[in-house]
Amino acid sequence: MSHQIQSTPMTPDGRSAHVRRFSVFVLLFAFWIVFSGHFDTLHLGLGLACSAIVATLSYDLILPDRLSTGVLTKASRFLSYIPWLLYEVFLANLHVVYLVLRPGKIRPQIVRFKTDLKSDLARVTLGNSITLTPGTITMDIDDDEFIVHAVSDKAAASLIEGAMERRVARVFLEDTNQTPPRPGTEG
Repeated sequence: MSHQIQSTPMTPDGRSAHVRRFSVFVLLFAFWIVFSGHFDTLHLGLGLACSAIVATLSYDLILPDRLSTGVLTKASRFLSYIPWLLYEVFLANLHVVYLVLRPGKIRPQIVRFKTDLKSDLARVTLGNSITLTPGTITMDIDDDEFIVHAVSDKAAASLIEGAMERRVARVFLEDTNQTPPRPGTEG
């Protein structure tokens, strides 16, 4: 009779992958409960199933085996990026209200620009940030080229200026060219 010993992968700090997976599951399920606001059997069951699937497939993205200084720096910089983004969303809302009151100022256009961002996560963050800002929608990201719909000249100019790209680059510890991107616009 042969005995087979199973080992659990251990991280350098002694936490097993199972503990990290379970921790992510608990975190995700807690978020599900808080944000769904539904406590019936169906919703709790769906929350359990979804949290378990996501935790199983991507626990190492949420809780890597070792937290490097870079991860902690990115996390703290991202937390400082959020208030700036919310402020930009607020300003863009005011601009959209202005456009509603002055429809003659609406000039829809397609803006194309190349980014210096290297990581996919940084590019997705930039694309989502652009889309969250009223008056602009990221239509496509193809490698380093962004295609964005802007509702006015001012919204297009803010993309050309590149402040959001520089902020995202700072969050993800990436160097960007100090010259703003030069997009092409289509009316």
